[in-house]
Amino acid sequence: MWQRVGNSYLPGTLSVIGGLTLWELVSRLLVANALFLAAPTQIVEAIYTLTLDGQMGRHVAVSSAEFALGYVIASLLGIAVGFGMASSATFKQAMQPWISGLYATPTIALAPLFILWLGIGIWSKVLVVIFLVLFPVAINTEAGLRTTSDRLIEMLKSFGATPQQIFFKVSLPSALPFILAGLKLGIGRGLIGVVVAELFGSRAGLGRLISQSADAFNMPELFAGVIVLAVAGIAMTAGFSYVERKLVPWTKD
Repeated sequence: MWQRVGNSYLPGTLSVIGGLTLWELVSRLLVANALFLAAPTQIVEAIYTLTLDGQMGRHVAVSSAEFALGYVIASLLGIAVGFGMASSATFKQAMQPWISGLYATPTIALAPLFILWLGIGIWSKVLVVIFLVLFPVAINTEAGLRTTSDRLIEMLKSFGATPQQIFFKVSLPSALPFILAGLKLGIGRGLIGVVVAELFGSRAGLGRLISQSADAFNMPELFAGVIVLAVAGIAMTAGFSYVERKLVPWTKD
């Protein structure tokens, strides 16, 4: 067991330690100016200070609420749209121009418009997250349902299987890896949407923290916000990978 753990995590751990050490040396010896590059130790100190005075908790709470609302709404809508497109050719033909056009549209550029419509409160950021997460989920769901073997479905029908049994026993398990892949892809896009929307206008949030720190040339606090976002993305992606191993173990060797 320990050998498997070492083989799985040791290279990544050594890589992270080596990268952080190199970063520390470069920021201390080569750059040696906190206005341009903050050392990892300075970033950790900034995170600790912001956590103690309550600022980090407030920013994280606001960004988490915006991300969670937008992500859940977009996931439910995306899965529903994907099911509809896979089930009905007419519905797919009706939705395809909208999905193709909006997916190719730089939604981030629309963030100022959403803020103008909905204000600098939470819902303008939620709308940005919805637009960024919805389409990957819908596209992956529809693609997953269409990969189900037609021969297998015909065989089940010949044995008297009902449409509900075919869906839950064959179509849904076949589409589940694609759905999870779309949800995992939406994590990074959703986090980007939250931060960029907050950069355009917000009262609090990690994007607001990054913007304020950049205006004040406070690199440790700027990197603190970035690191917290990166850790959140890594943790959620790892969580989805764990769920994927449990729900669809047949996709692994």
